[in-house]
Formats: sequence, C-alpha cells, structure tokens
Amino acid sequence: MSFTIANSASFEEEIKKSRFQGIATPVQSEKDVKDFLLQYKNSTTTHQCWAWKIGHDVRFNDDGEPSGTAGRPILATIEGNELTNVLVLVNRWFGGVKLGTGGLVRAYGGCAGQTLLLAEKIELIPTQHAFLCCNFSEWAQLQYELHQYQSEYQEQYTATGVNIYCELKLDQIELLQKFLQNLTRGREHLKIIED
Repeated sequence: MSFTIANSASFEEEIKKSRFQGIATPVQSEKDVKDFLLQYKNSTTTHQCWAWKIGHDVRFNDDGEPSGTAGRPILATIEGNELTNVLVLVNRWFGGVKLGTGGLVRAYGGCAGQTLLLAEKIELIPTQHAFLCCNFSEWAQLQYELHQYQSEYQEQYTATGVNIYCELKLDQIELLQKFLQNLTRGREHLKIIED
C-alpha cells in the first residue's frame, strides 16, 4: 500500500541559530518537481536541500552541505513514512554555529519529518484510463454508473452515440466491463488505454 500527501505543508524551526524551513508538496512528474523548485528558488537561503520520490524514482540534493547530510535524510523521512509522489524541500539560513555531520542529519531529517506530520496522508489508489462508448439511449444509465464509481470522465458526442474517456480504480474495471456488456447486450467493450 502506498501513500501520498493531499496538499502542501510547511514547518519552521531554529536549531543553534540556523533557521530551517521545510516545505512538502505532492508531485506527479519530474516536471512538477522542476516547476516547484523553480518557484521556490530563494537566493537568501544558505542551502536549499531537497528529496523526492515518484513511484520507484528518487532524487536528492545536498546543495553544498557535506555529502549525505541533507538530501539523503530527507529522502529517508519520505520513505520512512511510506510516501510516494512527494517532494520535500528544506531551506537553511546559516546562523553562525556549525552543527557537525550528525547535527545536520538530525536537523534536515527532523525538519522534513515535522513538515510531513503536518500534511494529510492519503492512500494512493492505482487507476487506469479507459475508453468506452454507447448509444444515446444508453448514456443516462452509463453516466449514472460512472457517478456511482465516483469516476472522472469526459464524454464526446458523435453522430452515433457517446464516446467516454474515464479514469477507474483497478477494482472497478471488471465491474464496469460487465455493466457495459449487459447494457449494450454485448455490443460494446471497455478498452484500457495504456499510458
């Protein structure tokens, strides 16, 4: 079971005169990561360290801190919370007191952890995109069924009926397939769209 966060969260703390600010946000792609990091680029910080995980892909950055003392502890916090599709950025404004290797690991990992505690954790439910079609006379019943599944969909009206593109939870695919076949008396089949 995988989890992500529902929305962005932030946390600030001071450790030995250095100010740390953590920001966590849900992300779906590397483009989301790049856009977020560009938006939150802050030249007043001493270090902007981050880590992200999307599925099995992970990246982290120490931004000038000693190797392994910032990005890796942030990533460890993400993975320790069983999260994916998450980016955590920790900004540091140096206060004049060196923290040492262990102190940096605790500061960055701790700030990331506190930030993630403030974010709402939600289960990441795998979905699949699908295509199906029906006659105009069948559309009301099919539309009702899609509402029951709380499925997001887009309909496209054609000369012969309605084409529907939808996103379904994996356990809904077989159920909707059976419903569609019963509704259309075997004429139509649900087609999975490969990403």
